[in-house]
Amino acid sequence: MTELTAGDKAPDFALPASGGATVSLSQFSGKPLVLYFYPKDDTSGCTVEAVDFTKLSADFAAIGATVVGVSPDSVKSHDKFAAKHSLSVLLAADEEHAALEAYGVWKEKSMYGKTYMGVERSTFLIDGSGKIAQVWRKVKVPGHAEAVLKAAQAL
Repeated sequence: MTELTAGDKAPDFALPASGGATVSLSQFSGKPLVLYFYPKDDTSGCTVEAVDFTKLSADFAAIGATVVGVSPDSVKSHDKFAAKHSLSVLLAADEEHAALEAYGVWKEKSMYGKTYMGVERSTFLIDGSGKIAQVWRKVKVPGHAEAVLKAAQAL
């Protein structure tokens, strides 16, 4: 599968989300969407990333952008994670890996000599017409939310 790049049409998705919501790409037509994929609820890097996006939620809202985090965790796990850290970002559950695979972030990873399938921390900025405006792969969390906000403001 070829990797998605800026200018590509964003793959559609429909996923159950925290707070009983369902999120799909079509809901955000005409508005920017920040779709960030992360490995696991309540792990150190993923918590910092979600908290950083939450801190900037008013800035994203000011430009009409929505931030949605996606991981293979369940909605129940997302609800606990969101409550524990007072997260305002929407968290979508992709237990079937459909969106993870469509966006090319479900990858073979290795740790301590073992290989396994997991989420490569990645963020996609999607413009109001459903096109990918920018992609960040193998994201390093510090300063990432600010960089995404800057790019979204420039749309």
